[in-house]
Amino acid sequence: MATTIYKEGSRGAVVKLIQKAVGCYPDGVWGRLTTESVKAWQKDHGLTADGLAGPKTLAMMGIGAAVGAVTPSQKGYTIKHGDIVLKRSRREIDYIAVHCTASREGQAQTVDEIRREHLAQGWSDIGYHYVVTLDGKVHIGRDVDIAGSHVAGFNARSVGVAYVGGVENRPGVPYSQLKAKDTRTQAQKAALLSLLMDLRRIYPNAKIMGHRDFPNVHKDCPSFDARKEYKHI
Repeated sequence: MATTIYKEGSRGAVVKLIQKAVGCYPDGVWGRLTTESVKAWQKDHGLTADGLAGPKTLAMMGIGAAVGAVTPSQKGYTIKHGDIVLKRSRREIDYIAVHCTASREGQAQTVDEIRREHLAQGWSDIGYHYVVTLDGKVHIGRDVDIAGSHVAGFNARSVGVAYVGGVENRPGVPYSQLKAKDTRTQAQKAALLSLLMDLRRIYPNAKIMGHRDFPNVHKDCPSFDARKEYKHI
């Protein structure tokens, strides 16, 4: 999945937002001064001071990966995201819920495999709207116009995003004895961040929460503190 990186030579509306964030004159043209200002800003915020504005830097600045010409409230609003198109649900969305598939670390799973598991449980389709596989590829699951099956009591007004993994993998140990673990690959971390940034563009008022942050949820999913990690988006 291609990820937009803003750097010296970049131009446009996003560059203006970056310049405002770091205290440069917002002319929309990234020159040497913008690079040095971005490096200083990154250092002050505990990031790698490389002078490049990728997904993590943009998220910390509260800037989406791109700025569209239409508003999320418009009917049929969509965003091109890598190889897929994200569309705005016809449902009212208050939450973007982050999940893990609760599979063993390193265990590859496809969307079709997850769908078959969910169908076997009597569900009408895969429970999640988006799935991020080990290689960092984002896949479409259930249509966002249809409520998912991922957070009891909140499905009607939420979008579900899951990454493959979430449980440690110890050979010879029964699954029931394995513990929750943040098993995300670097590719998954980058893909989740980029996906959530674009989903926030579509649903600017929606709260990003981990499954475990919802009421009456007694599990560790998604095996990391999603609400804290994505609070700047």
